[in-house]
Amino acid sequence: MAKIKVLVVDDSALVRQLLTEILNSDSGIEVVGTASDPLIARDKIKELNPDVLTLDVEMPKMDGITFLKNLMRLRPMPVVMVSTLTEKGADLTLNALELGAVDIVSKPKIDLANALQDYAEEIIGKVKNAATANVRAIEKQVKSMQVDKKLSADAILEKQNAAKNFNTTDKLIAIGASTGGTEAIKDVLIELPADTPGTVITQHIPEAFSASFAARMNSLSKMVVCEAEDGQQILAGHVYIAPGDKHLMVKRNGARYICELNDGPRVNRHKPSVDVLFRSVAQCAGQNAIAIILTGMGDDGAKGMEEMHNTGAPTIAQDEKSSVVWGMPGEAVKLGCVDHVVPLNLVAQKILRHIPKD
Repeated sequence: MAKIKVLVVDDSALVRQLLTEILNSDSGIEVVGTASDPLIARDKIKELNPDVLTLDVEMPKMDGITFLKNLMRLRPMPVVMVSTLTEKGADLTLNALELGAVDIVSKPKIDLANALQDYAEEIIGKVKNAATANVRAIEKQVKSMQVDKKLSADAILEKQNAAKNFNTTDKLIAIGASTGGTEAIKDVLIELPADTPGTVITQHIPEAFSASFAARMNSLSKMVVCEAEDGQQILAGHVYIAPGDKHLMVKRNGARYICELNDGPRVNRHKPSVDVLFRSVAQCAGQNAIAIILTGMGDDGAKGMEEMHNTGAPTIAQDEKSSVVWGMPGEAVKLGCVDHVVPLNLVAQKILRHIPKD
């Protein structure tokens, strides 16, 4: 079986050396070359034809994001981003995911040599997964990259009929997204007014980046945006984003909606899972909720949206043309549970049409 050919691109000679040693330690991987900046990488890609690229986020001559954007336009290929966990690095890496990078490796900030060795298994696994990814049909990556058992929302929250009578008629907005979702969520939130009903969001995102994502949205939105905390009351004018390592659910406490975080197993191979969020909202808010599913690979959220639809909640899906990947919205449409399929720039408008005016 042919080895996976990898090109390592990083401005640090030490990181290039360490990544090369780590990846070459696996019999199924061969580092065919290294590059200290994107201009050198561009020539080596043509010369060496690698299967996977590891790419530093911040580099001289041309930053990794600009290079990635050009690469995905001219020669799409699997890319694993290497990012330092700084606020700036997290923001840049979020951009990289939106542009089509397959995964992220967190570059330690201190004691680089020893700390990076600790990540050896993770780095090798992510490169191998990236090699199986089809960047031209990214929605197929879930099946090829993931091998763990696919659990349904039953693993977290037992399915039950939504209550017919609620202690509150306050509206609740629930949004789910994955690949390309960080940018799509931004485009929706910036169009919603400050008095929008409480909004809960599950975006598939690595643990290290969800807080930065929430902070970024808070700086752009008219509403107050935060990473959700367990037991936090859901208020109008506020947005609650699931942490990257916990399922976000909504519970009722009398007339109040409450955030509940759950550390259970992955659902649909994701944690947080959109199906878990949507099921909990269906059970506690029913027709008082509005469900939105945005761009993303796979099918997480489709069944949960069906449960919300069955309670009478309005359901909205981003259309195929405006989606980075039409996996999740497309699966919901296939189930026949979507009331409105609209371009991304009309999603906020459609949400507002379902909110009663005083």
